[in-house]
Amino acid sequence: MSLLDQLTEPGGLSVVFQPIFQHGDDGWRVYALEALARGPRGSPLERAEVLFEYVRHKGEEALIDRTCVSTALRAAHDLTEGVRINLNVHVSTLENDREFVRFLERVTQIFGVSASRLTIELVESVRCSGGRALQTAIWGLRELGASIAVDDIGKGYANYHMMLECRPDYFKVDRYVVSGSSGDSYRQAVLWSIIELARSTGAIAVAEGVDNVADLETVLDQGFSLVQGFLLSPPKAPSQLPSTVMWEQLLVTPSLRRQECA
Repeated sequence: MSLLDQLTEPGGLSVVFQPIFQHGDDGWRVYALEALARGPRGSPLERAEVLFEYVRHKGEEALIDRTCVSTALRAAHDLTEGVRINLNVHVSTLENDREFVRFLERVTQIFGVSASRLTIELVESVRCSGGRALQTAIWGLRELGASIAVDDIGKGYANYHMMLECRPDYFKVDRYVVSGSSGDSYRQAVLWSIIELARSTGAIAVAEGVDNVADLETVLDQGFSLVQGFLLSPPKAPSQLPSTVMWEQLLVTPSLRRQECA
């Protein structure tokens, strides 16, 4: 059995969920859970970056994206209905797998997860060609009720081209921009520009990779209300997730309490 066959076998991939938190006048709440795939435990492919580099090298993004989506939705079946689920899908999958939208519709029905709870995070590991196939797929995802996010903004190929092609509902700003922003005026300027672009297009910006209080304060000051990072919560196995989407008890350090009262 090939390694790809092993990955697509039941149990070949596992999934963890990392919360995306929303900060508002009433404090913090979980806004969404991003599903993150992991390869076989104890193998080099357990690390996501190694797993997806291997998949990209084999040209099998569509096959593994389908497996990841099925695994994530199976795990999401027992999660609280009020929380959104974010699924990562390669742009190349939407361009090349003409049946992906129908596949997604089918698995949401199988596992009882409404497509209206889903945000599809578009990952561009190689430059997309754009065009009719991608536009048709995005239209089909929106028809199902799913929202669209462009992932990794500020890194690699996630740029204005992708925003114009996809007209996303969410801009997910990569940790490369966020990390160290508290002491970097250039990063702060980029964060502010993305917030303004999101506001002008009716989208919502998400700050990824928030790993310390200083950067948290910076992204909040710049206008972000959606935040993701190890400071707030690491990825968790489904069995480790609380049964409620209100997780203020995870945010009780004095520094974060200060943010709630700001």
